[in-house]
Amino acid sequence: MHDAIIQVEHLTHVYEAAPVRKKALDDVSLQVARGDCVALIGFNGSGKTTLVQHFNGLLRPTSGSVVVDGIDVGDHKLDLRALRQRVGMLFQFPESQLFAPTVYADVSFGPQRMKLGRHEVRARVKGALDSVGLPHEKYGHRSPFDLSGGQRRRVALAGVLAMSPHILILDEPTVGLDGEGRQEFYTYLQKVRLEQGVTIVLVSHDMSEVASMANWLYVLHQGHLVMQGTPRQVFAQSEQLQNWDLAVPPLHALLADLRRQGIALPTDILTVDEAFAFLQAHRQKSSFRVRNSEAEAEQPRR
Repeated sequence: MHDAIIQVEHLTHVYEAAPVRKKALDDVSLQVARGDCVALIGFNGSGKTTLVQHFNGLLRPTSGSVVVDGIDVGDHKLDLRALRQRVGMLFQFPESQLFAPTVYADVSFGPQRMKLGRHEVRARVKGALDSVGLPHEKYGHRSPFDLSGGQRRRVALAGVLAMSPHILILDEPTVGLDGEGRQEFYTYLQKVRLEQGVTIVLVSHDMSEVASMANWLYVLHQGHLVMQGTPRQVFAQSEQLQNWDLAVPPLHALLADLRRQGIALPTDILTVDEAFAFLQAHRQKSSFRVRNSEAEAEQPRR
């Protein structure tokens, strides 16, 4: 892959906690292109979290290799601080880790630990808050604990972005948020990716969000990489995904049901707008054929 920022080759990881020896990943190889948004999907225990924990050195390979932004994670001389400045991670319920009395103080914590100058810290905090829709002038002085759940989640995201990571790892980042909070979070996340070129690796059980966010999917099952492709390609394999205990997005399930009822819908339709446009065009063609047939019937015979 051209300009791959993450390269995983034949990665195997075994948890050695006695008395149980568990192989969580088995011979996994994949690549993530710089600036992409990829998603890891799979049922609980498939190995998704184990995989992404290799990307910032929380775990090291049992065998195989993981190279992240030019850094070999398996190197025994690995500089973890350098790696983690390039790779930001946001786990489930990250707002539970907010601790400072103000939004500004919380978001500035990471840049200050990087020993940046005061002006650079301020610029990073301001830029990070602006990028998640929480302008510093309005929210910087406020307590994060007075904000809504979705806003607190975005403060946590700003705290990671303020460290200027090249890669952002998100493990179920919208779990617990309502529909509006999820939509706001992903809107700003897309904005960050497009405007700042941050590479995003998303772990999620929400297939609708995966379909709208990611441009490439990796499917894990019992520690194996079993499928990969665009959302269109992967979700077209609905029966195979069900064998791996995964449900396709509701729209895909509806379209699959319509196809079983004899409606000839293309398998690469992904969104409601695409389905509506196809059905409208199909309806117009059908109406044209009906009108044309009626006109021919009305013509006098010679």
